[in-house]
Amino acid sequence: MTDSLLTLNAGSSSIKVALFDAAEGGGSLPVARWSGQADGLGTGLKPRLRVHDASGGMLHDAALEGDQASHQGALAALLEWHARQHDASRIAAVGHRIVHGGGSFMEPVRADESVLAELAALEPLAPLHQPHNLAGVRAAMQAFNGVPQVLCFDTAFHATQPDVNRRFALPRALHDAGVRRYGFHGLSYESIVAQFAEHAPQLAQQRVIVAHLGNGASMCAMAQGRSVATTMSFSPLDGLTMGTRCGRLDAAVVLYLMRSRGMSADEVEKLLFRESGLLGLSGVSSDMRELEASTVPAAADAITHFAEQVLQHMGSLAAALRGVDAIVFTGGIGENAAALRERILEECDWLGVNVDTAANAEGATRLTTPESPVSAWVIKTDEEAVIARHTARTLRPGS
Repeated sequence: MTDSLLTLNAGSSSIKVALFDAAEGGGSLPVARWSGQADGLGTGLKPRLRVHDASGGMLHDAALEGDQASHQGALAALLEWHARQHDASRIAAVGHRIVHGGGSFMEPVRADESVLAELAALEPLAPLHQPHNLAGVRAAMQAFNGVPQVLCFDTAFHATQPDVNRRFALPRALHDAGVRRYGFHGLSYESIVAQFAEHAPQLAQQRVIVAHLGNGASMCAMAQGRSVATTMSFSPLDGLTMGTRCGRLDAAVVLYLMRSRGMSADEVEKLLFRESGLLGLSGVSSDMRELEASTVPAAADAITHFAEQVLQHMGSLAAALRGVDAIVFTGGIGENAAALRERILEECDWLGVNVDTAANAEGATRLTTPESPVSAWVIKTDEEAVIARHTARTLRPGS
């Protein structure tokens, strides 16, 4: 009987599960034996559960209906599918993505009740993610009694940022109390660092801007593979326009909504996290694919708004790096929306980007011409592989 690692990654509209060999914990990212994803959760779309083998072959494809259409129901369906496979391997540990680690968790840790309680206190800062993350941990603790649960944090990657980029212009006592820029999508960015080093080792150590564009979206400026600045800050609400999240917002808008419009804190939270972004702008959908297919003028306006925000933040991050050598797209939109990538890259000609339209349309890894001073790439993120690597390392004696 061989040992395996299971990874759980519960996002704002999806849950991903993958199975890895426990022995794979070296420098390169491990490859999953199978991976499953339940997507469309809580979006109004028809959610489905799909499981693929290591080569991409379909192992399972089914609609999620009734109770299964929720995060908890989808997770139960994934675990039920795994149980039916009669896999001869033993689950040695389960690794989890945790969106917010606050100021205490800068590296992976094993879960216990005190850790879970500390992380639950951060739920108001990431209401679309943290409750689902922690529910996944507890579900796995129940499903795999006594098996170590390793928590991996999206915020940890950004701990390398200089202090000037982590502070708000607020009294220092508030910063010391934890009101600071944390940054998110760190497991995705760590995945890109590892993969980009295989595609272009020298370039990966230079000044790189990674755009993680999806239902949740952020961008990160990196130097030598380390985070220097990022668009998300205190919570996953800040920065870019997202599927249902507003992104960058004047804080006085919140005061206005509460004082002049009589909205409660819960109502404001629902508005900013669940009813804004692409959905609020378009009135059509939070899904970029549906917006691109729509003939409603507001859908086109929402796409324009999204692209403009990416471009403005691109300039800000280039300034933080004092220049840029490469741009990498990842995430569901970044990996698949070729027309949007081309639109953004063509507007980045002032940075020195010469887009190769044919390569972009074909979905090639490199999106720019050979002579382009700044190269652009698309790389599929693999957060699960990063979680598996961290989990394997955490289980080693002496870790």
